[in-house]
This record gives sequence, C-alpha cells and structure tokens, in this order.
Amino acid sequence: MKNKDFIDRLEQKAYLQKEEWIALFSSYDGEDRAYAAERARKTADRYFGKQVYIRGLIEFTSFCRNDCYYCGLRRSNEKAQRYRLLPEEILSCCKAGYELGFRTFVLQGGEDSYYTDERMETIIREIKARFPDCALTLSVGEKEEASYRRFYEAGADRYLLRHETAQEAHYNLLHPPEMSLPHRKECLRQLKRIGFQTGCGFMVGSPGQTPETLAEDMAFIHELHPQMVGIGPFLPHKDTPFAGKEKGGYELTLFLLSLIRLMERNVLLPATTALGTIHPKGREEGILAGANVVMPNLSPVSVRKKYSLYDDKICTGDEAAECIVCMKRRMQSIGYEIVSSRGDYVSIEKERE
Repeated sequence: MKNKDFIDRLEQKAYLQKEEWIALFSSYDGEDRAYAAERARKTADRYFGKQVYIRGLIEFTSFCRNDCYYCGLRRSNEKAQRYRLLPEEILSCCKAGYELGFRTFVLQGGEDSYYTDERMETIIREIKARFPDCALTLSVGEKEEASYRRFYEAGADRYLLRHETAQEAHYNLLHPPEMSLPHRKECLRQLKRIGFQTGCGFMVGSPGQTPETLAEDMAFIHELHPQMVGIGPFLPHKDTPFAGKEKGGYELTLFLLSLIRLMERNVLLPATTALGTIHPKGREEGILAGANVVMPNLSPVSVRKKYSLYDDKICTGDEAAECIVCMKRRMQSIGYEIVSSRGDYVSIEKERE
C-alpha cells in the first residue's frame, strides 16, 4: 500500500524524497508496476491524447573519441566497423523521411572530431533550409558551450545528451578517468540555458546501479526539468569490458518510464529501440507505460549494423518505408496513432511545483 501512496503523490505533483525513492525501488512489485502504468498512461493521454510522435533517427557516424566501457562504438574497439555519412547522404535520409511523414530528424553519432563545428553548422543549415517545417535534434555528445551555441544559432532545435547516471562513483564505474559527471551535467545545463529543448537519460540496470543511484537519477531529472528523457535497458556488447554483464531489467524500465511520466508530466518520453530489442513488444509496452515518442531508423540500410552500441539491435534491415508502416500498425494495435508533427515540447510551468 505504501508504494501506491508514493505513486499517488507523484501524480498529485508532490515530489518524493531520496529515502522514499530508495524504498520504492527496493520493494516494488508487479501490482505497483501495473498501477503506475495505468496512472502514467492517463497522464500522458491528458497531454498528448492517443498520439505518438515519430522522430527519424539518422546515425551518421560510428567514430567516437570516447572509451565508455559499455559502448560498442568505444575507441578501443578495434572490431567496430567505422563509417561516416556524406552530407548528401544525410540530406537524402531526410528527404526520404520527409516523404514518409517525418517532421523531426535526429542526427546521432559518436563524438567524432571529423565533424567540426563548421561542418556541423553547414549540415544543420542545409537541413533547415530544405525542410523548414521540421525540427532537428542533435545527439553528438559533450561539446564546448560555444559549439552548442553555434549549433543552436544555425537552426538546431533539440539536443539529447544522456547523463547515464547522476551518482559520481557509479559514473566512474561506467566511464574512463578522462570523463567526468560534473562536466556532463554542466553540458546539460548549458544546453538548457542556450534554449535547446534538452534531453537527458540513463541506462536501466547498468553495472553498479542500485536503488540509491536510481534515486539520484530521479532527483537530477527533477532538478534539471528537461524537455525530453531517454531511458532504456542496459544491453551488453560483446566487444566491450561489459561483455558478460547481465542485461538491464525490462520490467524496471517500464516502471521507470511510468514514474518519469508522473514526475515530469508533459515530458517527451521515447519508447526506445533498446526496449524493443530486449522484448518483442517493448515499444508498445513502453507507450502503454506512459511514453509518447518512437524513433524509427532512417539511416541507410547499408550502415545500420555498423552502428552497434549493443548486441542484437533491432531495425538493422528494413527500409525506412517498411519500418514506418510496421510502426504505425504496432501503435494502432494498442489504440494509438502515429502523427506527422514536429511534436515539440509544450511548457506547463504553471503546474510545476
């Protein structure tokens, strides 16, 4: 009963304290998950109806300067297949997506020094010139504030940068010494100050994660008040130091989606590819747990398997058109509708406690 009280308080806009989060994460059960999903679904429906926003994902480079212990693109992985899309290829992906009804494109890649600020700025301006009614999201890691500002002034609308964990010792378990959690958090704050619709997020069930670290994640999300939150289960990659680690929990991921929806009511919340990878109905269940975004892949089929963040990633073979038809059917099967819309964040600051 106590856990339901916690869930009710979240729905009533009362924030939980750290010890309460820890108690909830230490003792929840299937009944709690179902109750949270029901409340979260009603909350999402209140703001978005039965509409699900689509984002066209373009994975444009598999090079990365970082050496994160969990990621298949880490610089030390000599087996990784590296590629870069030419600007013309990126624009071709956007054109195909536009014709299929996409009105948001997500440029995602490793932290690749080849893509200088000048090159990124040129690509951003060209996309926005050709598709002026579309939103553009970037997910290219940690940069200097001046770089973020250039991207924003060139026309980028949103920026995704997962914090991965808000607890410093846990962050250091997942990343090499040259990376730091304070810098990652500062990047997110810079992005918000500049004016980006900003997204953070974390892996569920990453090695070393505990109820205490999850409580800190929820506290950080509440403090940052992002416009987007991306979470998905940790999935190991065979060519990383975490190759033999256990996958993150599917049911815990769904529970967290529901809790995040209740805490940050109008947040843009994806049912991620990782969720669909760990369970065949993962994205549908994610929507039913309170998510309202899906991100089909618009990358050329020839490179999709090369963008290998984790093992057994889905959506590596279908053409974009086949993928979107499949996604529409999946959403219709649970009573939801894919819409052709930018799907921007809409502020409800007057509701915020």
